[in-house]
Order: sequence, then C-alpha cells, then structure tokens
Amino acid sequence: MANTVKVEPLTATIGAEVGGVDLADDLPDDVIDEIRQALLEWKVLFFRDQHQLDRDRHVAFGRRFGELEIHPITPKDQQHPEVFVIPAGGEFRAPDNWHSDVTWRPAPSLGSILRAVELPPLGGDTLWADMGRAYDLLDDETKERIDGLRATHDYTAAFGRGQPPEVQARMREKHPTVEHPVVRTHPETGRKTLFVNVGFTQEVVGMDPDESRRLLRRLYRQAHIVDVQCRFRWRPGSVAFWDNRATQHVVSNDFLPAKRVMERVTIAGDVPW
Repeated sequence: MANTVKVEPLTATIGAEVGGVDLADDLPDDVIDEIRQALLEWKVLFFRDQHQLDRDRHVAFGRRFGELEIHPITPKDQQHPEVFVIPAGGEFRAPDNWHSDVTWRPAPSLGSILRAVELPPLGGDTLWADMGRAYDLLDDETKERIDGLRATHDYTAAFGRGQPPEVQARMREKHPTVEHPVVRTHPETGRKTLFVNVGFTQEVVGMDPDESRRLLRRLYRQAHIVDVQCRFRWRPGSVAFWDNRATQHVVSNDFLPAKRVMERVTIAGDVPW
C-alpha cells in the first residue's frame, strides 16, 4: 500500500502532525525525503498510532536520517544501545528545564525521535520552542551584542550534579567542556537560531561572570515566549521527531507520582557554526 504523507501544522511556525505513514514500515526514499523536508519546515513532527514501532523498528527508522548516537549513561549491556530510556515516576522527575539535547557534545545531535512506551492517565505533555523565531524576537541591540559570541556547554554540570569532585573530574576528562556559538546557523536552512540552554550552557566565553549570567538568563527566557511554542499531548502509539538544531523542549511533570516511560533514538549531528 502506497504511503501518502499528510502534514497538518499545529501552529504558525512550529509543530505539525504527520499522517499517512507507518514508521514501522521500510519506507521508500521519497517518503523519507518528504518527512525530512517537513522536519526542516516545522521543526518538530508528531506521528499518531504507531503501535507497531518496537525498538528494532525505532532504531531502523532513525538510521534513515543518519548515524545514531549512544548516550554515555545507557547501560553497557542494553540490547539496543542506541535507545535512550527516559523513565519518570514517584518522586523521580523527568528533565524539566528547557534544553536542546546533548549540546555538551562537540557535534550536538541533528535530531531525536521519541516514542511513548508507558504513559500516565493524565499529564506529561511535552512542549517545544522554535529557537529561530525566538532569535527573531530579540531586539536589534541584543542581536548585535550576541553576534559572534561563544558559550561553554558542560556534560558534567548536568549528569555529575551532586557527585564528589574526583568523580566529576573523571567525567569531565571523558567529556570535556565544549564551546559553541551563542547564535548558530542552521546547516540546511541557513536560519539563525539561539543555541544556549539552561540544561547544559555554563557561561559566555571571555565575559565577566555576572554579566554572562545576566545575558544568559535573558536569552533563556526566549524559549518561554508562548508565541514560539507548541504543546503535544501524548497518547499510546505517539512519536515525536524534532530538529535539535532548531528547537528546545521541556516536559511537564504534572503527572507525578504516576509513571511515564519514553524511549529516544538520537541522530548524530555536526559542529555548530
């Protein structure tokens, strides 16, 4: 049966539901191309009723868009190391600050594909922000000020929080702090986007620490502007695919203490410029 890709935007700039495709199928190249183009235009795509998408097929679909990453905290003996499991429940919260995935890598990811495995009765929505539009809404003086600036991104600050200094030192040796432009240029669309996030960005390079903190707080707030956001309510069989170069996202932990389990595959990206 032929696949007919149907794209229905959710907002004026970000988010679209895609129908007419079963992600568990071995999709033809032209359908993959349509999905890729829709991703570039709408930044995050949502697929409903993907009940046949198991781990094998999840990984296979992700590989159609590039090499897949393996997250450092994924258990070494996990059968599908490319699958990053994100559980939450009881008092254990899902990551609930606005962020782009793995910006602590020298080449952060192209994008992520998230599959709902276990959902709470209510709550647990995820929100995405269009960081190109967020950049556009900055005043000209701020745009001029941040042009050419670079900021540090640190793995250990997030995943080593609360660990003894010697443990943090070992983590940082394995995953050194990296620098990325505060404003990156999307490698496929040419769009300028804000590329700092609460989860991993530490400081603006060469700037007084207090001034750096004030500037970063100002830039972080851009993701909170309702006009740049879309919100997705998960159902069994739901999948989200987002462009990590163009967006930030956050989960609502309003479902606790109920359980929520998601699985993600992440597509390797390139060095920001």
